[in-house]
Amino acid sequence: MTDYFVNEYFGDNTVTSVLKPEEVRERFSPLFCRKFLVMADEDSGRAEIIEECRHRGAIEWDVMNRNRAGGAVESIAVDGASMTISAKLGRYPVHFGAVGDEIGGQALEGVEINGDEIATHWAGIAGAGVGVAACLPQAPGVIRTEYPSEADMTPGGAKISRTTIYTPKYEKVSIGIDDTDTKETGATWVLASKCADACDIEGVEYLNMRLIQLNPKVPNKTTNCVGSALNFAVRPGKIEELLEFVRDFIEKGAVSKDTGIAVHTGLIQPESPYLEKIKTEVLTIDECEAEAKRLGIRYIDTAASKGRIGALGAVLWANRGIEAAGLHGEHL
Repeated sequence: MTDYFVNEYFGDNTVTSVLKPEEVRERFSPLFCRKFLVMADEDSGRAEIIEECRHRGAIEWDVMNRNRAGGAVESIAVDGASMTISAKLGRYPVHFGAVGDEIGGQALEGVEINGDEIATHWAGIAGAGVGVAACLPQAPGVIRTEYPSEADMTPGGAKISRTTIYTPKYEKVSIGIDDTDTKETGATWVLASKCADACDIEGVEYLNMRLIQLNPKVPNKTTNCVGSALNFAVRPGKIEELLEFVRDFIEKGAVSKDTGIAVHTGLIQPESPYLEKIKTEVLTIDECEAEAKRLGIRYIDTAASKGRIGALGAVLWANRGIEAAGLHGEHL
């Protein structure tokens, strides 16, 4: 069990007011956060927070300040007006105050699982206080926000605002897909994209699709030798329903009899020598199935054929950045 530090900056956790998103909008007027979603992995003690804003500048400023402030933040990735935070579960001290070389004006003080919900603890000073007290709390996906004092509900100026924002608990599910096409027809990335668009299961949030360049020198391939990966945030009770939907959609739309579908659940990316091998070597089904079993990756396809090789590669690269689309060793 991981030992978590109590954040001495968060006071005695007294709650003065609790507001729902619509009440926050009524109090502060509609603001700019378009999405707020939190996934947790209790086994690894990790969380992933996805936040989307209408304005890129706000995201960039928040990212630099949260990263500088420390706390529960481990790393942050930025994509336009969106950010993805990798965080630790628990509460942690932060370097928080007016902006300086070693302190930040906004901080993620902690992430905690509370039954079927996730609580994220925030602090912001001046304009950044408006972000944590008025903007994030009205985002789609928020259930409610707790304010420790009346002062926390009047952000701006030189004041510090602290909040605890509650969202539904999600888990991350990554699905690797390969060999749905033939030399004559079909494209795996198109079928995978259509599958994501068609998924309307309540409690399932589609995150993104990634194309994974496999070894183009493999003799038994279509043309480009590219697999696809789909990433979803999923409520815990909806995972099997999602996997059944994806399997049925992909296998019904595939024109190949060799389709492979591999699944990984959780926030820790599997480390494997097959990350390189899938881009550089000619592999067998048996060795890929053995490696998948070692990593806790399962296959859900019914073909049990060569598509499982590329499906393993796709799920291994599903959350590793733009290099997934390149040949081995290629970087921007």
